[in-house]
Amino acid sequence: MKSVGLFIVLLAVCSSKLVFEDNFTTFNMNTWRHDITLAGGGNWEFQLYDNNRSTTFVTNNTLHIRPLLTSNKIGEQAVRAGYTYDVWGGAPADYCTQNNFYGCSRTSDGNHYINPIMSGKVTTVNSFKLKYGRVEVKAKLPKGDWLWPAIWMLPVHNEYGEWPASGEIDIMESRGNVGYPQAFGGGPETIGSTLHWGSDYFTNQYVKTHKEYSLPGGKSFADDFHTFGLYWDNKTLYTYVDNDTNRVLVVDHSNTSYWERSGITDRENPWQYSKNKNAPFDTEFYLILNLAVGGTAGYFKDGVAGKPWSDTSQRASSEFYDNKGQWYNGWNANDSIFRISSVKVWDLLGEELEPVTI
Repeated sequence: MKSVGLFIVLLAVCSSKLVFEDNFTTFNMNTWRHDITLAGGGNWEFQLYDNNRSTTFVTNNTLHIRPLLTSNKIGEQAVRAGYTYDVWGGAPADYCTQNNFYGCSRTSDGNHYINPIMSGKVTTVNSFKLKYGRVEVKAKLPKGDWLWPAIWMLPVHNEYGEWPASGEIDIMESRGNVGYPQAFGGGPETIGSTLHWGSDYFTNQYVKTHKEYSLPGGKSFADDFHTFGLYWDNKTLYTYVDNDTNRVLVVDHSNTSYWERSGITDRENPWQYSKNKNAPFDTEFYLILNLAVGGTAGYFKDGVAGKPWSDTSQRASSEFYDNKGQWYNGWNANDSIFRISSVKVWDLLGEELEPVTI
């Protein structure tokens, strides 16, 4: 049995080619486009994303994404009141990349503050895209309360409509809170992998395609670098940690369509004109690396771990910042950084390959 398994793995390796690699000897801006927005990722997160070498930089062959206080740039008073933060931009490299959720301009008025954290989000939307293959990102996760690192993918063209109809692949998400209860997803010792899909925001079926994995022996993903991987073809999609056999989320989409899987009866089927069972995961996706903070979408549960804001509050971001003393001192300048040492992508030579098996 071992020899048969080895043969299948080797067949899959030989049937693919390395099509993208970055070992971060430099910060290649032709590869990585920065998101520039205050939109909060659609989750009313508390960070703003910009392009500067304080929040995203390469050193020692590693990409660093570092969260910093916005007051470091514009001052404490401006964060809280009387300041308009405008990121519409005056040149192509400076243009706002997401204008919904007041993403290109916000004004502090003493009650609602400017996003109190600066962080980074880089993507391959202009340089690289993938339909079927293998992705491996070697990274060391940050620790610090309410930090939310992610390695994920979005569709290039939204061929089946707006999110989540065209899908989302979350290879890795985690929480920076040390001691965050496992019953609510755990802290930096735990990662989650998720597929988002559905007819619309209200019918997102992610709970049917979500799994979590924790390191054994009380170890943390913030202690060392680990490989976060994705294998994806027209028959299966799975994520893994460190090696192909250590799988997290495994989804077989060879026989059952996502519409059949959904059980939705009161919406139009967005994938009805596709011949593929695996729609919407049958189009080109691009890669995203980012470090978010907080938010009101429920990723951090109300009433858990001393959460200093409420998801139902109209000033959640301001409540978070008003309670800076509860969390900021725990953001060690070294440990709160999301580090990525390599990104590798293999394309499949043909779409009809059998899934990799062991």
